Amino acid sequence: MLEKVLIANRGEIALRILRACRELGIRTVAVHSSADRDLKHVRLADETVCIGPPPSADSYLNIPAIISAAEVTAADGIHPGYGFLSENADFAERVEHSGFTFIGPRAETIRLMGDKVSAIRAMKEAGIPCVPGSDGPVEEDEEHNLQMAREIGYPVIIKAAGGGGGRGMRTVHNESDLLGAISVTRNEARSAFGNATVYMEKFLTNPRHVEIQVLADHHGNAIHLGERDCSMQRRHQKVIEESPAPGVTPEQRRFIGERCAEACRTLGYRGAGTFEFLYEDGEFFFIEMNTRIQVEHPVTEMITGVDLVKEQLRIASGEPLRYTQDQISITGHAIECRINAEDPVKFIPSPGHITQYHAPGGPGIRVDTHIYSGYSVPPYYDSMIGKLIAWGDNRASALARMRTALSEVVIGGIKTNIPLHQDILQDPNFQEGGTNIHYLEKKLREG
Repeated sequence: MLEKVLIANRGEIALRILRACRELGIRTVAVHSSADRDLKHVRLADETVCIGPPPSADSYLNIPAIISAAEVTAADGIHPGYGFLSENADFAERVEHSGFTFIGPRAETIRLMGDKVSAIRAMKEAGIPCVPGSDGPVEEDEEHNLQMAREIGYPVIIKAAGGGGGRGMRTVHNESDLLGAISVTRNEARSAFGNATVYMEKFLTNPRHVEIQVLADHHGNAIHLGERDCSMQRRHQKVIEESPAPGVTPEQRRFIGERCAEACRTLGYRGAGTFEFLYEDGEFFFIEMNTRIQVEHPVTEMITGVDLVKEQLRIASGEPLRYTQDQISITGHAIECRINAEDPVKFIPSPGHITQYHAPGGPGIRVDTHIYSGYSVPPYYDSMIGKLIAWGDNRASALARMRTALSEVVIGGIKTNIPLHQDILQDPNFQEGGTNIHYLEKKLREG
């Protein structure tokens, strides 16, 4: 087992990793920016190192500073959490070459899955269903591109190979707009990601976002832990996640889950990962793989009883998976609301001093957050300040518990998006289940 882990992140996920380390008897090192001296995990860690000023580029994205902190504290592993450097293949490579254990996949796997074109190609070879598309980069031949779009069928979507988080994509509804969209997306991709490669896919008009959680070890073992529905999104950012996905049958879950686990074995994948799909008319279409722990991992933990972060640490330590597929069972239903420090109507970030904080409680309620009374939310980072998770023996029970929990939360001094969550949970279409990825945007537009 690893003896000392450096946590290369901040906020709720850093605290989540620290708690998992403590349960396993692993000492911790918290690196932080000068703005984050009062973070809960910084106060609780065995050792702390300030790695730079508030801007992420000078601290949480500063690879030399993080490696140096690992060296001076004699850490033997580095956990990247999510965001920041978690899917940076160069960082993973530097960590391993410097003699530390990267708690995640190998650099070459991150690099393969980080390029959407190569990822789709690898998934097709592994038998994973993909969205009909260009089967590779869009080339310079304009007539060929026009013909390809005709064969795929409009609408199509142009995506940056190195994109993510909803950036670097453009929907095209008719032929006259295609070539211009390709050119603009290429330029945006070059500027934003340093990679001008784009590809083309069929634009699905009514899809849901359903993803499969996997775990794999160094010994060729891989399992899936069911699916999560993350369709409630605003500007391609997830707002609410739940598991199991409404309407997905055990047979569908087994079909796609087994293929994802087999793909992990084929790729030699290690650690936790998530296969993301568009789901429409009972069919799954692969869009990307996240080679890290996900924000929404708690809903999977709540329905399976598997601690995904502890399993990451065990796998990174060289241990074989503790579970076989037939030991994974799904019990009940879980739902997660992302709590952001932002105006619930205008969605403007609302950093500031938290004057009062009270967490909800009761059966099946879990709160993953780093905030406390007296904590000041800095203006430099993502606005998410926590996650509220509710479990019930069925979806209706989980929703009822979530409504109660949201009504109990007290966060004084700043604005949060809790009113938005309360509104969504009262929406009859959401209560029925199975809303698509465009539903929330349309609901907000219509007011």
